[in-house]
Amino acid sequence: MIRIYLKQAWELLRQNRLFSTIYIIGTGLSIALTMIMAIIYYVRLAPVYPEERRATTLYMGYLKRMQTFEGGGWSWQTGGYSHQAVTEWFRPLADAEVVSASISTEGYVQRPGGREDQEVTVRLIDPEFFRLYSFRFKDGAVFTQDDFDGAMHRAVITDRLARMLFGTDTGVTGRTFLLDYKTYTVCGVIEAASRLMERSYADVYAPYSIQDMYMESNRNMWEMGSLSVTIAARDRDGIGRIRRAINEHVRRFNTSNASENVTMEILNGPGTHLESVLQSTAGSEGSMPKALRQLFFVVLVLLLVPALNLSGLIASRMESRLSEMGIRKTFGAWRTTLLNMVLWENLLLTFIGGLVGLVVAWVCLFMGRGWVFTILDSYATRVAGDAAYVSGEMLFAPLVFVCALSLCLVLNLLSAFIPAWWSLRHPIVQSLYEKR
Repeated sequence: MIRIYLKQAWELLRQNRLFSTIYIIGTGLSIALTMIMAIIYYVRLAPVYPEERRATTLYMGYLKRMQTFEGGGWSWQTGGYSHQAVTEWFRPLADAEVVSASISTEGYVQRPGGREDQEVTVRLIDPEFFRLYSFRFKDGAVFTQDDFDGAMHRAVITDRLARMLFGTDTGVTGRTFLLDYKTYTVCGVIEAASRLMERSYADVYAPYSIQDMYMESNRNMWEMGSLSVTIAARDRDGIGRIRRAINEHVRRFNTSNASENVTMEILNGPGTHLESVLQSTAGSEGSMPKALRQLFFVVLVLLLVPALNLSGLIASRMESRLSEMGIRKTFGAWRTTLLNMVLWENLLLTFIGGLVGLVVAWVCLFMGRGWVFTILDSYATRVAGDAAYVSGEMLFAPLVFVCALSLCLVLNLLSAFIPAWWSLRHPIVQSLYEKR
């Protein structure tokens, strides 16, 4: 029976090309927009190389120190965390599996042959960084703790940078290059991450211990420095315990410094990866509920508006097919049979539209990869160059397509079912004499 329905649907598709084309285009655009939204959030939230620990990751946010004075005056300062805070405050946390500190900056690599210097992103890190993020090494390994403690100018570079400097991305361990006119020794080469992985992306990874300023602590508050801290919990349950331990440390600091009217506060942290993504959508003054409302509104517009348009289109078409339905009823067709026929027609059109929408979504995401992944950010910045590439892992996510197609399929079938069911309620005589 299903085979007959599909055969009839295909014939009707060929006979009513204008309707079929409009339906497929409408469905395709709806699915394309839904897919673009889904893939954007998949890339931002899913465990994508090399940020595969996102589900159990906590970002510390900024540290704020505030002091009030007699007479109503006050002062405050914000910043990151000190090396001392990393080693004495965060690493001893019982539920923290990995604690890593880093800071991102820009630099210039001196290219061989006297060519123009190449601007690169430099991330100064500790060895734990490569336990936190699952980079794939093509050559060598990360620098050791001894290298870090000795402030050695050793660096892990990406395969793209290795090919630019040495013409190959293998067998380059031990070779040297100039970064800001300082000599660095290559200790490892990794498969480059997309710049869309903003927490882990860089061209060069070197120890932050090579800069004395990152090893020093704030004179008035030893926790404060310049580093960003990321913590990977042992499991999901550990996230809450880590938060409570950190909040307890802050509470004790504020209690012990109450006589001096000095308080410490962690801004936007410690937050999970999901919370950080939603925060970037809502803005610095936003909140989780605001971000969720924005996301819900966007999905509502992308899905319901096309579904309502298709429902009106199908209702108009069903009116033109009333005489056909009347003849089928005369020859004994049940209302359920006719309804199934209409639904299978729309199922075929939706499936074709889904494939069209999938291709359109992939093309749009690839062509606009430098900006489309940041359109939902409150402070969007364009990502230029090869670093903005999107991998197959990002685009070809079967689960994302299946979920998006299923959601659109349900809405499209509902938009077809309601007008079809309403039209088939007409008596046989009225259907037979209905003008086309």
